Amino acid sequence: MAVAPAPGPPPPHTPAEVRPVGRVVLDLPLSHLDRPFDYTVSRAQDADAVPGARVRVRFAGKQRDGFLLERREASDHDGALSPLAKVVSAEPVLTPEVARLVRGVADHYAGSFSDVMRLAVPPRHAATEKAAPGAGPSADLPDAPPQPFGAYPAGPGYLAALADGRSPRAAWQVTPSADASGDWALGLAAAARAAVEGGRGAVLVVPDQRDVEQLKQACAAALGPTGFAVLVAEAGPAARYRAFLRALRGEVKVVIGNRAAAFAPVRDLGLVALWDDGDDLLAEPRAPYPHAREVLALRAAQQGAGALFAGYARTAEVQAWVEQGWLRELAQDRVALRHTAPHVKVSADTDRALERDPAARAARLPHEVFTLMRSVLPQGPVLVQVPRAGYLVALVCQDCREPARCRHCGGPTRAGRGRTGDGPQATCTWCGRLQVGWECPICGSHRFRAPVVGSERTAEELGKAFPGTAVRQSSAGQVAATVPATSAIVVATPGAEPRAEGGYAGAVLLDTPLLLLRADLRATEEALRRWLNAVALVRSGSDGGSVIAVGESSGRALQALVRVDPAGLASRELVDRADAHFPPAAKLVTVEGRPEALAEFIELAQLPPNAELLGPVALPPERRPGEPAALAGDVGLSRLTLRAPRSEGAALVRAAKDVAAIRSARKSDGALRIRVDPVTVG
Repeated sequence: MAVAPAPGPPPPHTPAEVRPVGRVVLDLPLSHLDRPFDYTVSRAQDADAVPGARVRVRFAGKQRDGFLLERREASDHDGALSPLAKVVSAEPVLTPEVARLVRGVADHYAGSFSDVMRLAVPPRHAATEKAAPGAGPSADLPDAPPQPFGAYPAGPGYLAALADGRSPRAAWQVTPSADASGDWALGLAAAARAAVEGGRGAVLVVPDQRDVEQLKQACAAALGPTGFAVLVAEAGPAARYRAFLRALRGEVKVVIGNRAAAFAPVRDLGLVALWDDGDDLLAEPRAPYPHAREVLALRAAQQGAGALFAGYARTAEVQAWVEQGWLRELAQDRVALRHTAPHVKVSADTDRALERDPAARAARLPHEVFTLMRSVLPQGPVLVQVPRAGYLVALVCQDCREPARCRHCGGPTRAGRGRTGDGPQATCTWCGRLQVGWECPICGSHRFRAPVVGSERTAEELGKAFPGTAVRQSSAGQVAATVPATSAIVVATPGAEPRAEGGYAGAVLLDTPLLLLRADLRATEEALRRWLNAVALVRSGSDGGSVIAVGESSGRALQALVRVDPAGLASRELVDRADAHFPPAAKLVTVEGRPEALAEFIELAQLPPNAELLGPVALPPERRPGEPAALAGDVGLSRLTLRAPRSEGAALVRAAKDVAAIRSARKSDGALRIRVDPVTVG
C-alpha cells in the first residue's frame, strides 16, 4: 500500500537506477490527503520515471493520476510500497520551481496542491506532445523599438538592472494618456527584452484577451514574432499545451497571457510582470481562488526574479508593498505628469460654473459637458463613459420611488425603446412579460421613471443634441476594438472603450456616483481604476486632451482623478483599511457553507490569539442573471468571517486549512468554500 512519508531533507542527487522510490503527488482535492506518497519504480519504468512526469498509481483501490515529484534512494516508511502502475508520459511537465510555487500558493490560500496544480499544468494533449520540438530561442533580437521608460526618471535604471542580471522590483505608475509614455504594452515588452538580454526569461500577465492582443503586438516588435509564447485558456487545448511545452522545453524565454500564464514553466526566470492588478479577472474563480498578483509576488520571492506591477491606477495591496519597501516607485515627476496627462476637471466645481448653470449639480448632462464636447469634436472623437449598458436600466415609481416589480413574478422591470399609451414600454427581466397597466402597490401611481440611464439611451440623447455627428456604441456583446480619428461621439461602458487612432480629443465620465455607491470594500479604488482607464485613451494635455467628470467635486476619488494621483488615494485607502482591520492591513478568511457545517468549523478551529470570529450571517440566494427567486440555488448558506493581524495571518490560514483536513478525513456533510483575502468584501 502507499504510505505517506515522514518529512525529511531531500537526498543527494544520484543516478536514476539507484533511486527506486518515487515520491508522487496525487490528483486528489481531499484536504487530508494533501501530501506526497511513496511508490516503487521498476527497472522498466526507470528511464521514463523522471521528476515532473505524469504517472498513474493505485490508491484506495482505484487508479489515480498524479505527478512524480522526485526520485529517492529509500522511503522513510519501513513497510512495503506499492509500485507505479504506469508512467503516462516522460515529459517533465511539473518542474521543481513550479512545484514549489504550487505548494506555496496552496498554503497561502488554504487550498490543496492538486487544486493549484490543475491551474498550473494544462491537460495533456498527446499529439502535441509527440510532435517534433521546435527550434530553440534565437540569439538575435530585432532592433529595439521605442519604449516609454525614458519618460520616467527611474525607468532607464530599471531596464539596465534587468539587463545586468539583477532583480529589481518596481510599482510602475503608468501615466494615463494616449501619449507614448502611457503605452504600458511597449513598457512590459521592453522589460521582457531587457531580461532576455541578461540571459533570463520573463512572464507577463494581463487581465483579458484585448490586453493580450495589445501586448502580443508590442512583444512581436521587441522580441520578434517567434520570440515569445502566448499562453491563454481561450486558445483551446492543443494551442495552450503547445505554448506550455515551448516554455518548458526552452524554445522561448518569454511567455505572455492571462492569469493561467502566472505558472508558466519559464527557464531561468528573471522577471514577472503584471498589468492592472485591480482587474477582478485576475482572481481565479476556482478553488483555492488565487490572485495572479499574489502568485507572481510569491514566485518572484521564491526564484529571486525581478518584478514589475504596472497600472494606471494603484491598489492598496501594491501600495502596501511600496510602503514596506518590497517595491520601488517608478513614476513621472509631477511637472512632467501635468503636461503628459489630459486635463481633468469635475463639472460644477466652481461658483462661476454654478452661476451659469444653477442645476449643474443635479443634472446628468450639465451645460459644461456640452461645452467641452462642442469645443473638442472638431479635433477628433469624444469618448463618453457610462457605467451601465442598456436603455433605461431600472424602473421606479414616479411618485414614491418604490422599485417597479413585475405583477406576475415579482421580478425587476426595465424599459425599452417602445412606448405604450401610458409612457415607456416596460418588461420584466425575469419572465419577459410586458407590464401593461402597471400600478404601484404602495401609492397606486401608474407612472414610473428610470433613475439609471444606460448607454443606449445616452447615445440616443447625444445623437439628438449633436445632429450630424456620428454616434458609435461599445458595450458587452458589441465591443469595438478601435475607432477612426474622425469627429464622432463614442458611448462605451467601462472595459469596453475602444482605442482611437491618435487618442480621443476629449472624454466625458457620466454617472460617477453609481460606481462609488457599490457595497464593496474596493468600490473607491475600482471606480478610480475605471475612470483612469478611460482617461488613458485621451490625448495628452499638451495636445489639448480634456476630460470632464460629472459628480460631486468634493469626493475623494474624483479629487484623486483631477490630480491624477492614484498612489495618494491608495495610501489613504490603506490607512482606512488598517483602522477597520481589512486586507491588506489584516488577514481575512471567509468560510461559506450550511449553518451546521459552519458550527462544526467553529468547534474545530484553533485560531491564533488575536483572531476575530465574525458571524455567521445568512447569505442571499445565489441567482443567475434573469433567474426568478423561486429557481435560485441553495438558499441555506451562511458566511463566517475570520480576521487576524497580518503577523498572525499565516497561523489563521493554517487553522482554516487544518479544519478542512479534519472535516475531509471525517467525511463530514456539507461542503465549505474557504477564501483567503477575497477580492470582493461587502
